[in-house]
Amino acid sequence: MHFVKARGILSKNNGMNLYRGCSHGCIYCDSRSRCYHMDHIFEDIEVKENALELLEHALAHKRKKCMIGTGSMTDPYIPLEMELGHVRKALQLIYRYGFGFTVITKSDRVLRDLDLLKKINEKTKCVVQMTLTTYDENLCRKIEPCVSTTRKRFEALKVLRDAGIPTVVWLSPILPFINDTEENISGILDMCIEAEVYGIICFGMGLTLREGNREYFYAQLDRLFPGLKDTYIRTYGTQYVLESPNSDRLMRLFQQKCGEAKIVHDNEKIFRYLREFEDKEDTRQICLWD
Repeated sequence: MHFVKARGILSKNNGMNLYRGCSHGCIYCDSRSRCYHMDHIFEDIEVKENALELLEHALAHKRKKCMIGTGSMTDPYIPLEMELGHVRKALQLIYRYGFGFTVITKSDRVLRDLDLLKKINEKTKCVVQMTLTTYDENLCRKIEPCVSTTRKRFEALKVLRDAGIPTVVWLSPILPFINDTEENISGILDMCIEAEVYGIICFGMGLTLREGNREYFYAQLDRLFPGLKDTYIRTYGTQYVLESPNSDRLMRLFQQKCGEAKIVHDNEKIFRYLREFEDKEDTRQICLWD
């Protein structure tokens, strides 16, 4: 790891990244793309040493309460977080100043902060977003080698359910010729149904590749699935969007199962839900005086 001083911490949409880079090793990670201008080795985690001071200043001076998000570029629950505790300290600030919170992660380490997540959710709204791509545990360990397996993430979703914390699952990416099967999609959806997730975000059955993450992805295909890179190049060339040949069939399965289980699967509706701030304390006061 290495330390830097950041100039700011919250984006215009109130997202933050306490770290840059990741040690999860997912073979498809879009954050490796050169367009994000990460000028250091991806696995050499960049720590924003003044992030918490910047966050407290931003929260103290905001005119309106809102949802604060993290995890869009770097999973905040990398192993380093268990040593530094920056996410937990950020959660304490978010709770103290009365803001909502949402996080995207692939790690059951999120449960370390269950106490704070519950306190935020009791006061306003806290939503945990969990990425699930691969039902088969052995395949999961190949394509997402240094992160909680799908089964562990599923167990975490159930703990969050029992704690009353709403959850959203990202069904993405689905890798052509690897996990684009009915068995995989159905298995993940069954987990989501059992965990009673609020919604599932899916942009289609496939993945995106840009300069930077394409080269890394293809190198991992050569290592893990010999010969498959040539199939990708013949099928897709240098396309940005790589749609699975099974996309139509898998999307019908996705929509059918979500509809039957009454799981929200309209991306725009889910994103609106993630952005909407709720003040439950004000709601309780109104109910008392009605």
